[in-house]
Amino acid sequence: MHNPRSRFLIIFIQLVSIISFCHYVIGIRGEDNNTSVVKVDVGIILDLETEVGKVMHISILLALADYHANTSRGAIRIVPHIRDSKKDDVEAASAAIYLLKDVQVQAIFGPQMSTQTDFVIDLGNRVKVPIISPATSPLLTVKENPFFIRGALPSSSQTKAIAAIVKNYNWREVVVIYEESPYGTGILPYLTDALLEINILVSYRCGISPSANDDQILRELYKLKTMQTRVFIVHLQENLASRLFLKAKEAWMMNSGYAWIITDVLTSLLDLVDTSVIESSMQGVLGVKSYVPRSNELDMFTKRWRKRFREEYPDMDQVELNVFGLWAYDSITLLAEAVEKLGTTAVPKLKKPDTRETLTDLDALGTSEVGSLLIDSMQNTELKPGLSGDFRIIDRELQPSPYQIVNIIGKGEKIVGFWTEKDGISHKLKMNGKTAKTNNKQLGVIIWPGESTIVPRGWEIPTSGKRFRVGVPDNGGVEQFIKVERDPTTQAVIATGFVPDVFKEVILTLPYAVPYEFIPFPIAHSRTSQYYDDLLHMITSKEYDAVVGDVTILASRSEYVDFTLPYSESSISAVVPLRNDDRKNAWIFLKPLKAELWIATGAFFVFIGFVVWVLEHRVNKDFRGPKRKQVGMIFWFSFSTLVFAHKEKITSNLSRFVLIVWVFVVLVLTSSYTASLTSMLTVQQLQPTITDLNDLIKNGEYVGYRKGSFVKHVLTRMKFDSSKFRSYSTLEEYNDALSRGSKNGGVGAIVDELPYLRLLLNKYCRKYIMVGPTYKAAGFGFAFPKGSPLVPDVSRAVLKVIEGETMNNIIQKWFGNGTDCPQKDETAITSDSLTLDSFKGLFLIAGVSAGSALLLFFLIFLYQNREILATDDSIGKKLCAIAKVFDLKRDDSNSMSKKPSEGNESLTATVFAESDASIELSPNLPLQSPEIGISDGLGESPASEGFSTTEPRTPVHETMSGTIEER
Repeated sequence: MHNPRSRFLIIFIQLVSIISFCHYVIGIRGEDNNTSVVKVDVGIILDLETEVGKVMHISILLALADYHANTSRGAIRIVPHIRDSKKDDVEAASAAIYLLKDVQVQAIFGPQMSTQTDFVIDLGNRVKVPIISPATSPLLTVKENPFFIRGALPSSSQTKAIAAIVKNYNWREVVVIYEESPYGTGILPYLTDALLEINILVSYRCGISPSANDDQILRELYKLKTMQTRVFIVHLQENLASRLFLKAKEAWMMNSGYAWIITDVLTSLLDLVDTSVIESSMQGVLGVKSYVPRSNELDMFTKRWRKRFREEYPDMDQVELNVFGLWAYDSITLLAEAVEKLGTTAVPKLKKPDTRETLTDLDALGTSEVGSLLIDSMQNTELKPGLSGDFRIIDRELQPSPYQIVNIIGKGEKIVGFWTEKDGISHKLKMNGKTAKTNNKQLGVIIWPGESTIVPRGWEIPTSGKRFRVGVPDNGGVEQFIKVERDPTTQAVIATGFVPDVFKEVILTLPYAVPYEFIPFPIAHSRTSQYYDDLLHMITSKEYDAVVGDVTILASRSEYVDFTLPYSESSISAVVPLRNDDRKNAWIFLKPLKAELWIATGAFFVFIGFVVWVLEHRVNKDFRGPKRKQVGMIFWFSFSTLVFAHKEKITSNLSRFVLIVWVFVVLVLTSSYTASLTSMLTVQQLQPTITDLNDLIKNGEYVGYRKGSFVKHVLTRMKFDSSKFRSYSTLEEYNDALSRGSKNGGVGAIVDELPYLRLLLNKYCRKYIMVGPTYKAAGFGFAFPKGSPLVPDVSRAVLKVIEGETMNNIIQKWFGNGTDCPQKDETAITSDSLTLDSFKGLFLIAGVSAGSALLLFFLIFLYQNREILATDDSIGKKLCAIAKVFDLKRDDSNSMSKKPSEGNESLTATVFAESDASIELSPNLPLQSPEIGISDGLGESPASEGFSTTEPRTPVHETMSGTIEER
């Protein structure tokens, strides 16, 4: 028999088991006090063979557990369906089809790889199911995929932070090392654009295949080592990056002088890299990573996460929680909240296609009836605060958070600064994640590769054994500037002169050694006459690393090469021969005035003489007499005023007014003439043959310039005839051409840059002189390839050289002290001949004054003789009468007045005498003015003033006494 106590114990255990089973079944079916639990199926696709996949797996389980624990009983229960993609795109696609077709999930989280996500996104768009993916490739865009939500920051969001680091240290060029996969190539255009915005050049892109072996990686590193750039941006996944840095250490590229920057994905997963690799091969590397603010909730979650990870993966080494795990937690939490907002009635199954035909797996997927609702609920939401910080989804895209900049030291990393889109680089952050308002925009103390605290320069001379190739012009011309020879024994190129000496001093001033060699470039000895532009193009073709010579900095040249600061001034002017001594010229007295001024002066002399004659003819006996005498008086009187030798007495006020103005004009003219003639007779030896470059064009003169110089193009732009150009190489050739002149196979002027012209004047100062105008140029400079990192350092060295005593010593060595020429006047000289333009105002005043007086005289004269104009005679007779009246002399001393006897009216009578016989007045002859007398050919009988006459047409004879004056 059985023991009763044992039997009771068995029955009790069975009862407890039944109660527990019923409770479990009720929980699964959702039956609890007549309240049902709605299940929402969610697909999870992860690479569970990777550490990142396992990290996100644990975070997703904890997110669902936290959601269910904080939700009241009887609510929605999210059921996860986890599938492993096994690092294979086909497995990921198969898992997505299974979840959509068989499980009929309402949303999918994953996959984590960009290549896997691309196909799954297309499935989500087709069945209208949201796809929340942590893939970071910027090639996956939310704008083209309406059911795609990015649950992680794209790699393109960090490019401006990386560019800010490069700019912070004034590096000019970088090399990008990337993985040859969609993950690696996706960042390249964004990174290149971010760097170009701040004028930083990507000098080389080094792609490394994920399947590359160590030898291939080492060969690529040695190739990079032969280049100048020493700043490397690494965008690789952790496994490939570990191998790269091990080989970089082997190639001695982790020493001082190198700078390495790693991107967000590698920096955030640094704990997955072997510690030995970090300690041996990654010391001094800079990295950027998304900023995750510390909080009590994050600390507590991290402890739970570690415990759960050990439970799920007991045979695996402990892995630390990273930002991808935090993003997965926040994404699932946000999805659960979106599902909860929809309620228990809005979660139906997929709608199957209504057809009886045989369907493929893709055709049989159907479409979700709530996918659009989920997308609308999640596309603009915020989880604040989330474990990763402010987890904000705007337009289905996770919004960037601040980036922190870390320096790898020892086994881990040290935070040296932060970066935000608004404020850029900052040393500290406020508690709310915004940059601190401090004046310190620099990063903290950084230990660079090689345990150096000195910021790497960013470039070095390649260690390939090649010297710096410096092109020099072999023009065989002005040896004081540059002269190229070869050593007869070693055949080495030797460059001497002002320019090579300056370059050598600049190189010695640099804080580092730059081994170089000169390579001659023929200019003068070539029949094609290659120009300096051709020499500079040798830099763009990479045949030369630099050009050192008397090369002028021009805007057109700076488009394809970079110039240093100028080490010598340079402007364009002209040198012409001095004029022969004209003091021995018999006609030098004519040169003070231009021809047009001589003509204008003579014309005004005649005009003023005529005006004075008109004004004085009727009232001044000196201006009367035979016609020959009167014509002579017109010329004599005006010219006599030139030396104030006129003796004629002026009686008319109008004449006095005209003469006062004219005497002033004559005074100014004579003074100016005297000054100009004096100048010509005393300083004639300093006068050039040509005073302006435009005179060369007008006279058709030949123009000389230095062979190979850009001055030829300048002359062409100045409208010079190219057929009048002649090129020369040496100062002696300049002298010979100027001495012979244009008519004898030479030139009328030499147009060149100031340094060459000064050298010419120092040697031949008594023969030539410089004339203006002067056209400015930037000066001589050293040329380097576009974007060369040498340019800033060499420019600073140039400033040090020209500011010190070294430059004065070099100038003294090659050009002397410049005081050998006693007649060294380099200012532009103008002609001493006076022009009409200088006296237009005076002539205008004189002309207006004389013309006004003449006009006023004729108006008064015509008014006094208005009776003549009132007659009915023809115009010819009137003019003859007026002329006869004008020719009569007016004598105011013999005039007399007579009061009228009746009505106070005065009558006028005129007496005509001819051959002692009285002539009866014609009925049509007008009454003469009482001031006018008419004489015959022998004498003159002035009329009485105020005399009376009888009625018109009645002749009245009145005898008056007067003086007889011979005309």
